[in-house]
Amino acid sequence: MGGREGKQRGDFPIFWQSVNAHANFALADNGEFLYYSTMLKIMDVSTSGLISQRIRMTAIASNLANITSTRNENGELKPYEPRFVKFQEDNTIGPNGSAGVFVREIARDELPPIRKYVPFHPDADEQGFINLPRINLVTEFTDAIESGRSYEANLGAMDITKSMANQSLRIIT
Repeated sequence: MGGREGKQRGDFPIFWQSVNAHANFALADNGEFLYYSTMLKIMDVSTSGLISQRIRMTAIASNLANITSTRNENGELKPYEPRFVKFQEDNTIGPNGSAGVFVREIARDELPPIRKYVPFHPDADEQGFINLPRINLVTEFTDAIESGRSYEANLGAMDITKSMANQSLRIIT
């Protein structure tokens, strides 16, 4: 470990300790954790996963909520177009070659609608058919479970990272 070099921040000095080339601590005399660069970058990677999965879950919820919508958001007699999220790797977030993720696009599925015979529906055509969005309930639920598990995995990674940082701080204090 490197030596201590005093800095000032507020009313108490901060001591920087270099553990290795990739990890820097800033620790106040009162033991307050101020900065740990690599750990924070790892948290950023996990946070990008949390945000991306939340957006994905919002798209899934929107699809499920509109599974029987015969009109679009403008009130036109055109069924809801299901949304799906496209992810992309983000190399600007993580340390040492790791990468985060971001939502590149929320795309609309433009497949033809499902035609269903419901003769008394107010939006039925002359033959008694309505157009419904092409949303598969099983696929949406499977995607929701996968998104939820990915979200939980990112939370778990954040907890483990936080625990590692706390253990590292206990060693030097």
